[in-house]
Amino acid sequence: MAEAAQRAVQSSYVWGMLTALGAGIAVITAVADQASKFWLLYAFDLPERGRVALTPFLDLVLVWNAGISYGLFQQHSALGLWILLLFKAVAVVFLWVWLARSSSRLTATALGLIIGGAVGNGVDRFHWPGVMDFVLFHVDTASFNFRWYVFNLADAAIVAGVVGLLYDSLRSGAPQKRPDPS
Repeated sequence: MAEAAQRAVQSSYVWGMLTALGAGIAVITAVADQASKFWLLYAFDLPERGRVALTPFLDLVLVWNAGISYGLFQQHSALGLWILLLFKAVAVVFLWVWLARSSSRLTATALGLIIGGAVGNGVDRFHWPGVMDFVLFHVDTASFNFRWYVFNLADAAIVAGVVGLLYDSLRSGAPQKRPDPS
């Protein structure tokens, strides 16, 4: 009977064995992302300070991204912003279904990071003019200048989640057939 219950949980599109793990990581990620943005805006006062060097290759700088990753598809109209939000909501639903059916702790953790990052950036669109990005990675030498895009904690969580999913898929190799009980 316990095996039947476990199969039912694994076949659910809403809740699975590791959904609580992924959901917890998603909540922590989204809250940490929003807390970092509010702190940088209102306590640290990043808009007033302008560019702040943290290391020779890492700066804090305030950028409002009205598009998606890397500033693509900039949207300044209300309709465009709602379309981006709808796209993000649909993506989160698909990721949640994947999470509910996940059987790997690494996959659940990675999906939680991606979902939390998507929610964190999505929340920005409700109370600011776009997604608040603030970390600039750069390399400046006499002969070479490189500037990466400006990102935030949610973006870093999404990238870490994608790396986790890729690692998990490479680590597990080819899917194995479940032996039939005979």
